[in-house]
Amino acid sequence: MANETQAQRLDRIEDKIDKLSDAMISLARAEEKLIAIEKNNHANFERMNRFSQKLDDIEDKVNANAHTVAIINKLFWVTIIAITGSLVSHWMML
Repeated sequence: MANETQAQRLDRIEDKIDKLSDAMISLARAEEKLIAIEKNNHANFERMNRFSQKLDDIEDKVNANAHTVAIINKLFWVTIIAITGSLVSHWMML
């Protein structure tokens, strides 16, 4: 009877050890998933930083182009006004 009780007790201890080992495996898998998610988040963060830098570069180029276009626009109107003025002056002399 004592052997049977001890055998049952050992079986319960073995079951508990098996459950603990399953829990440890589950924790290890969850930790691996968390590490993978963290690496993915870090990669996305670095990618966003690169896009932000590219966006800043594009913004600088757009501002420079806007300045150039503004100068060209002013020169165009100055030229139109000069041509119009010279035509009117020429007609007045005739």
